[in-house]
Amino acid sequence: MKWTRDEYIAYMQFEDVGKTFFTELFGPLVGLDNEWRQQGAIEDEINMTAFGFDYVEQVYVPVNLWAMGGAQPKVIEDTAEHRITADELGRTLKLCKNSASIPLPLDYPVTDMASWLKIKPLFEHNDHRIDWNALENAIKMRERGALVVAGILGGFDLPRQLLGDENLCVAYYEQPELIYDILDTISATTERVYEQILDKLTVDNLAIHEDMAGKSGPLIGPNLIDEFMLPYYSKMWNMFSSAGTKLFSHDSDGNMNPVMDNIVNCNVNIFYPCEPAAGMDMVQLRAKYGDKLAFKGGIDKHVLRGTQTDIVKELEYKLQPSMRRGVCFGLDHRITNGTPIENYRFYVNTALEMLGRSGEIEKGWSRMAF
Repeated sequence: MKWTRDEYIAYMQFEDVGKTFFTELFGPLVGLDNEWRQQGAIEDEINMTAFGFDYVEQVYVPVNLWAMGGAQPKVIEDTAEHRITADELGRTLKLCKNSASIPLPLDYPVTDMASWLKIKPLFEHNDHRIDWNALENAIKMRERGALVVAGILGGFDLPRQLLGDENLCVAYYEQPELIYDILDTISATTERVYEQILDKLTVDNLAIHEDMAGKSGPLIGPNLIDEFMLPYYSKMWNMFSSAGTKLFSHDSDGNMNPVMDNIVNCNVNIFYPCEPAAGMDMVQLRAKYGDKLAFKGGIDKHVLRGTQTDIVKELEYKLQPSMRRGVCFGLDHRITNGTPIENYRFYVNTALEMLGRSGEIEKGWSRMAF
């Protein structure tokens, strides 16, 4: 079912719009399509359009905040199993084609201030970071009712892309001036880019990607979030919210429980994907944060490889009446390989029935992870 922008914004701010949002955030993992075909799935099921998911038309603000003017990206090696490339930063990346959709860096360009200063100009402002023709189209799409999403670089994720996980975590203590300078640089660039846009186009949803936790917990603690990330988040939110932005979504996998207070204090009001396998429970988080924090995802993807009784139990817990505002219900990650198509059909039909929408299928799907 297609939602209007106003319905979606109101719902994610805990207003009663007379319905509950049920969707698929990410879609299948690589290889699941072939499994489902062998089990008799039709193509509309494989491409997710057959299930009647909720969605809101969206358009991203057409800006580039990533490195510009660096090395020419190139393919180093391309086989049936993997692709190895070099990117603008000179990093070597490897994509395992049979199991992943995102390439992972094999090396990193920054180790200290000197190496950062060599590539710092790639992240500074220039006159080519805005696609003005695409911006005109975004303005028209908003006028037609699309939700406008503005992505910004992660306060943890960008330094991690430059230094790698281990080196970054050490640098917070041994080279704090390096991290300050990286964040100051992307903050200044983001401000200069968006100050040219926000008087022309109202952004509805500010979105940030971090992925700053594993199953055992976050990679940095509350004190580091407050010292390094809070000033960056606050500056960004103050700029956008003063121009009319209502929603601020934060994407992080893993167990974020130890730092959720700090994330909420960073003005984030939507969190996802709320990974149950890492100990994240959005029902408990709702009880703690109330209408301060909305959610997307939160339904355990692994349950779909179990029994139908397991699926019902999970849905009864997550879809309970107290959760039916401010949640885009969906699986917490991509649909895992080994998930039978019959179980996925049962999951969707059971959820729709619990939400009072049995038999309500409107063909169409729009990926909702932002």
